[in-house]
Amino acid sequence: MKVKLIIFGFTLFVFACSETNHFQSEVIIYGGTASAVIAAVEVAKSGKSVIVVSPDQHLGGLTSGGLGWSDTGNKNTIGGLSREFYHRVWQKYQNDEEWKWEEKSEFGNKGQGTTALDSVNKTMWIFEPHIAEEVFEDLIQEFRIKLFRDEWIDREIGVVKEQGKIRSIQTLSGKIFKGKMFIDATYEGDLMALAGISYHVGREANSIYGETWNGVQVGTLHHKHWFDSDISPYKIPNDPESGLLPRISAEPPGEFGEGDNKIQAYCFRMCMTNHPDNRVPFPKPANYDPEQYELLVRMFDGGRRDWFEKFDLLPNRKTDTNNHGPFSSDNIGMNYDYPDASYEKRKDIIQEHKDYQMGLLYFVANDTRVPDEIRLKMQDWGLAKDEFVDNGNWPHQLYIREARRMIGEYVTTENDVASRINTPSSVGMGSYSMDSHNVQRYVKSDGFVQNEGDIGTRVKNPYKISYGSLTPKKNECENLLVPVCVSSSHIAFGSIRMEPVFMILGQSAGVAACMSIDKNIAVQDLDYDELKEALLDKHQILEYQAD
Repeated sequence: MKVKLIIFGFTLFVFACSETNHFQSEVIIYGGTASAVIAAVEVAKSGKSVIVVSPDQHLGGLTSGGLGWSDTGNKNTIGGLSREFYHRVWQKYQNDEEWKWEEKSEFGNKGQGTTALDSVNKTMWIFEPHIAEEVFEDLIQEFRIKLFRDEWIDREIGVVKEQGKIRSIQTLSGKIFKGKMFIDATYEGDLMALAGISYHVGREANSIYGETWNGVQVGTLHHKHWFDSDISPYKIPNDPESGLLPRISAEPPGEFGEGDNKIQAYCFRMCMTNHPDNRVPFPKPANYDPEQYELLVRMFDGGRRDWFEKFDLLPNRKTDTNNHGPFSSDNIGMNYDYPDASYEKRKDIIQEHKDYQMGLLYFVANDTRVPDEIRLKMQDWGLAKDEFVDNGNWPHQLYIREARRMIGEYVTTENDVASRINTPSSVGMGSYSMDSHNVQRYVKSDGFVQNEGDIGTRVKNPYKISYGSLTPKKNECENLLVPVCVSSSHIAFGSIRMEPVFMILGQSAGVAACMSIDKNIAVQDLDYDELKEALLDKHQILEYQAD
C-alpha cells in the first residue's frame, strides 16, 4: 500500500507541472538505478534541488530486480549511503511481519563470506526484491525528491549543449528538464552518448592498456561455465552438413588477446521459491521451442549435474538464481547490438532473453529428456507469487552486465584493479573479482562446442576508483558525471560493475555535482583535496586499511 501511495503522490506532481512541460532543477539525474536514487539522496542532503528522470517505472535497477544476493566483495570498503541502504534493509527485516514464508530463526543467515543478517553492524546483504524497492521508495519519499517515471530521453533531439555544457534534456513525452549539473546513472549511458561523450563497446585488445584478461580469451577456463566434455554442436551429432544447433556461432572466436565488439552475456536474475503456497509454476512461453535447449540435453547426457548450484537462498524460501554452467540462463551472443540499439530493438532483445530464459525453466521442469533427479526437483520450484506482481512475477530488469563504457579523463584498467599502480583521486573503492561472463559460443577446431569469454580472477586487495573515471574529457562536456557507465576497460568494469559500487559512485557523483555548482566550475576543475574531505565527512571509504 505504501508504494501505491508514493506513486500517486508523484503522479499529482507530474500533472501539476504538465501545463508548461518545462522543469528546472540544480541537478538533473537520468536513470532509475540504485546509483540514481543514491545520487539523488546525496544531492538533496547537500541542500541542492534535484529531479530524477527515470525511464523505469520501478526504482533500483538490478538491486530491486532480482539481484538480492549482493556482490559485495570486501564489505569494509562499503560506506556512506551505500552502507545506509543495507542498514535500512536490515531494519526492514527486524519486523516480524516480513517473515511470512519462513521463520526468521530458520533463515540460514550465511552468504557472501559473512553473516547475512548482521546484528553487530546492523546490515543485511541478502534480501528479497520487493524489500529493496521499498527502501528506494522510502528514500525518495523521505527526501522529497521529484521523480518522473517512464520518461525516456529523446535520442534524436534529447540534449541541448552550449559552450561545452548540457543545458537541458528532453524526453519522448516532450518534457524538458533544465539543470546546472547532470548525472547519467543508467546502465546504457544514453545521456552520455547523446551528449557526444567518447565511449567504448566491446572488449579492448590487451595491448591497448597493457592488460592480460581483456580481449578474446580462447583457451581460458575459469569458473565452471565451460563444457568439460566433448559435445557435438551439430543438429545431427558429428555431422556438420546437418547445421549447427541454436545459439552456437559459426564464426571463429578470434585470436587470444585481440579486441572485438562483443559483450558479456545478459540474463534475468530469477527470484524463485519452493514454498507451495507462494509458488507459481514456470509458465510455458507462447513461442516455446524445445529445440533451443538440445545442447543442454547433451550437456546432461555428458554427466553434468550442477544445475542447482546457483540457487542462492534469500529470506522467505526464495532465491536469487544466477547463471551456472556452460548452458544456463546466460543468453550467450544474443546481446551484441543492445548498447547502441534503438529503444524498439532493445525491447526485442529483452523479449528474446525473456523467451529464452522462460522456456529454459519450463524445459528443465517438464521435458522428459532432462534427468529425473533434476527435472523432478525443478518441479518443486516456481516463480514467487509475491514478487514482481505487476509483471507476471518476472523480473522487471534485465541484467545489463555491460553496455557502453565512457572514455573519460581517467580510464580504470586491470592495472588499477590489481593495484599494480597508484590510482589517483579516489572517490570510492571496489574489491570484487574481475568477472566477465561468457561472450560467445563457438565450434573448436576439433569440431566440438565451447564457450569463450568467462573470466574470474580474484582481486588481491580492494582498489581505488579515480574521480577521473566519473568525468568526461573536459573538451567534451563540463557538467556531466557518469557513475555507472564509468570510464574503464572491459575487464576492469568486470569488477566495478557491482551494485554496491554503483551506489558508492552515485553518492560521490552527487557530492561532486553540488561542489561544482557552489564553485561555478567544470566538474574536471574540482579540487580533489576538497572533494576528498567532503567525501570522508560523508563516510565514504577512499582507501583500504586492513583489519
